[in-house]
Amino acid sequence: MANSTILSLVQTSLQAMGVATYGNPSTVIANTNQDVVQTLALVNLAGDEAAREFDWESATKQHNFTATYFTYTGNTTADSTSVTSMSSIVSLDATFMAVGGSIPQDTFVVSATGTTVVLNRAPTATASTVSITFSKVLFAVASDFDRLVDRTNWDKSKHWEMLGPRTPQEREWLRSGYISTGPRIRWWKMGGYFSIWPPLGATEELSYEFQSKYWVLVTAASTPAPTKQSFTVDTDTCIFPDAMMRALIRYKYFEAKGFDSTSLAIKYQEQLDLAKAHDAGGRTLSMAPRPGDVLIGWGQLPDSGFGS
Repeated sequence: MANSTILSLVQTSLQAMGVATYGNPSTVIANTNQDVVQTLALVNLAGDEAAREFDWESATKQHNFTATYFTYTGNTTADSTSVTSMSSIVSLDATFMAVGGSIPQDTFVVSATGTTVVLNRAPTATASTVSITFSKVLFAVASDFDRLVDRTNWDKSKHWEMLGPRTPQEREWLRSGYISTGPRIRWWKMGGYFSIWPPLGATEELSYEFQSKYWVLVTAASTPAPTKQSFTVDTDTCIFPDAMMRALIRYKYFEAKGFDSTSLAIKYQEQLDLAKAHDAGGRTLSMAPRPGDVLIGWGQLPDSGFGS
C-alpha cells in the first residue's frame, strides 16, 4: 500500500493538533496561509535530514559504468604539451589519462580539437606516429548522488572488489611512485568525480552502490524509487512511513512555534527508530557462526581408503 500524499499528511496532522481555522486545507503546495507554508517548509527540511542519516533501502541505487579506452597515434615533441597529427580524437576529453611513448606517468588530457591533443604534462622525447592509449579514469556521479555505500565498489569484469577509498597520501604515492600498478583497481572520490587507478588500457565494467538524495516520489510512479528531494505537488508521497511523517509534522510544528515539544520529540524519535529498524529487514546473527557445508570438505573425507 502506497504512503499518504503530503496533502493527506498535513490535513490529518493539523486536525489532530486541533488547528481549527486551516486544519483541513484543500491544498498544501501554493497555499498562501503562512502556517501551511511553514509546515511544508519544515517537512521538506526534516525529510531531507532524515534521508541523510540512514541508508534507506528505497533510496539505495546501483550505478554501473564502463571504463573505456582508445588507442590512437600522434607526434610528440619534447617539452611540448601538444600531441599533433593525431589519427583520431574521437571521445577524448579531460576525464582520460594518456599512456605511451615518452608521456610521463599521471598525464591527463586537457583538450582535444582538430588533430591535436593537449596534455597537462609534456612528453620527454620527440617522436612520430607514437601509439598512445587513452583510458577513462574519471567518472561523473549520478545527478541524485549523495554518498557511497561502503564496500560496494566492484570490478565486474575481473570479479574483484575495488580497493579504496585511498587517502591523499596513498593516491599520490600511486600516481608518482615507481610501483604504482597492480591487478587491483584503486579508487577515490575527488573533485566531484569517482576516480580509478591505474589507467586500465582495457574496457571493463565497474559498479558501486550509492545513497540517493531523493526521498520524494510522485503518486502512482512506475517504480518505487524516489525522484525528488522535496514535496512540490499535493499528490507527492515519500519513502518514509506515515506514522513517522505525522509525528515529524507535529514535532516540528510545536518546535517552530516555541511550544513545549519534549514529548513530541520523543514520539518522533521512536517512529524514526522504528522506520529504520523495519526498513529492509535484518540478518539472523548466530552466537557460534561457522561456514556452511555447501561443498565437499574435510567433513566428507573418510579416515582411510578415500572412497576407493
